[in-house]
Amino acid sequence: MKDRSLQDGFEEDHIPNEGIRVILADSQAIYRVGIRKVFALEDDIRVVAQAETLSNLYSALQRFPADVVILEGNLIAGVVDAIPELIRRAPQAKIIVQVTESNESTTVELYRRGVRGVVPRAISPDLLVKCVRKISAGETWIDNQSVSWVIEAYRAQATAIMSPRSKPHLSPKEVQIISCITRGMRNKEIAYHVGTTEQVIKNYLRKIYDKLGVSDRLELALYCMHHQLLKDYPQDQQLP
Repeated sequence: MKDRSLQDGFEEDHIPNEGIRVILADSQAIYRVGIRKVFALEDDIRVVAQAETLSNLYSALQRFPADVVILEGNLIAGVVDAIPELIRRAPQAKIIVQVTESNESTTVELYRRGVRGVVPRAISPDLLVKCVRKISAGETWIDNQSVSWVIEAYRAQATAIMSPRSKPHLSPKEVQIISCITRGMRNKEIAYHVGTTEQVIKNYLRKIYDKLGVSDRLELALYCMHHQLLKDYPQDQQLP
């Protein structure tokens, strides 16, 4: 079992029969070792696997059910869909992201995408243990500064939505793709109708998500229904 885990790129720890199961995903071994020692002192928290890359974490989640994932923020830097993909692969696992420096845009985006807690790398052992317990119990771990950032972001988004001047500028191609999404078409089908590749469709979707402030195709479809977005564009732009 151990050899197979090493081949997959992650380390398998003792699997507990009960308690909070944690996967540590961090590129730096010293952090993984340190956090593991902290949790070893707690009767109700056990590390079931460790991963040093995002791909290793995907593999670990497939093999080891986890209640909490403690994830180094740098592992998902530049990977737009990392959090949604982790949630898709392990919807029962609650994600805590450790960041070197906190800033408004990153913090808001992490919570918006489904992260349950954003904590500094320098968090004290006692607070980290408390954070894991609360998040495992279904709560969200968020400090006062982050609460203000999140509330302000949603307030700004609501104001923008209500403003008649805030109609998002969408190209004819983007309108076509949105129209296809609302009809439940997959990327492959959209690519065929639009006359391009699936990768190009994915690139368009990322731009559309950013423009409309949504995180995935379900949110996009709901946004269109709620705001009747496609009524603002000519019909000949909507169908491929």
